[in-house]
Amino acid sequence: MEECNAEQWHEKAGQLEIVVIIPTYNNGTTLATVIEDVLFYTENIIVVNDGSTDNTPVLLENYPNLRVITHPTNKGKGTALKNGLKQAKEAGYRYAITIDSDGQHFASDIPIFIKEIEKEPDTLLVGARNLTSDNMPGKNTFANKFSNFWFKLETGIKLQDTQSGYRLYPLDKINVQRFYYTAKYEFELEALVFAAWRGTTVRNIPIHVYYPPQEERISHFRPFRDFTRISILNTLLVFITFLWIYPRNFFRKLTWSNCRKFFHTHITHSNESNLKITYAIMLGVFMGIVPIWGYQMLATLFLAHLLKLNKVIAIVAANISIPPMIPFLLYGSYLTGCKALGRPIELHLTDISFENVKSVLEQYLIGSVIFATACSILAGIIAISLLTIYRRSRTA
Repeated sequence: MEECNAEQWHEKAGQLEIVVIIPTYNNGTTLATVIEDVLFYTENIIVVNDGSTDNTPVLLENYPNLRVITHPTNKGKGTALKNGLKQAKEAGYRYAITIDSDGQHFASDIPIFIKEIEKEPDTLLVGARNLTSDNMPGKNTFANKFSNFWFKLETGIKLQDTQSGYRLYPLDKINVQRFYYTAKYEFELEALVFAAWRGTTVRNIPIHVYYPPQEERISHFRPFRDFTRISILNTLLVFITFLWIYPRNFFRKLTWSNCRKFFHTHITHSNESNLKITYAIMLGVFMGIVPIWGYQMLATLFLAHLLKLNKVIAIVAANISIPPMIPFLLYGSYLTGCKALGRPIELHLTDISFENVKSVLEQYLIGSVIFATACSILAGIIAISLLTIYRRSRTA
């Protein structure tokens, strides 16, 4: 990118309506340097002092022209970012670049964000660090790989770095007024997932990073607590992904043209035998009903790969568990369990005793496997019959 002086960078940032948000908590030794470096590129800065107990309040008095949000007590990085993004949106900015205050990010990378957003407006850009660099903390590397895996599972998007706090958010494309549910480090993953679900383009751009030696490093990341929170968040997001997002995306693509293309490619003009197509349908129906809510699609993909069956057909068949069908599948499973165990069909919704809950759960779990098997066999009989008739007549 061409070299520009400070005035030119200020003009570019102003034209693009960019603000830089700096969340900080007890980083008084590096905050001033970060602010000074950012000021070379823009004077539009929001500093969120998240309950710092060091010299941060005194230091910020030297910058009266900055917007400062002060939390009386420490609320967590997620809350600091949410409040900064809300104020940026309310102030009329289009983009917000978030940069950490501990000195690990370089303000000199701001031009990279500017260049990319000029080429591809309204994209959520995440700075990708070199995870093999010197002094990169091992816990950060593990956390990033852990986060990358779950992000791809939840969105289908492969990113090199989902944990970097150096980002550019398109404020019109993310719902900052109803911002999300987490308050700590896990917010940054949640924000990416929700943006991707809303259809916002999310991608990485390379940035530089500096990690000081261990003895000089100040980190507020607590491995056990933060990994636990991230794991709980990912569990919830996976459930939402398979129960709502995948079915939603499936129906969005359920056009007449796509249906014809699917049948043409995977049914009528497929080189696979009628039996293999039938087995894929049976697998999908069975996995769509068995009680592994949240992991049905993942398990279907794994088993289809293991059994060398058509993955697309199996996944389509597994969508029998779409939300409108769930009440019927639950009741069918429970009813089957009652019949199989020889128990009366009774639901005591007011009785939440351990014995009653255990009984209902037992009937449902046993019944769901039997019901899934029966539905799978029925689907197989229908499928093989139709395939035999249709493909025979088509060949003739």
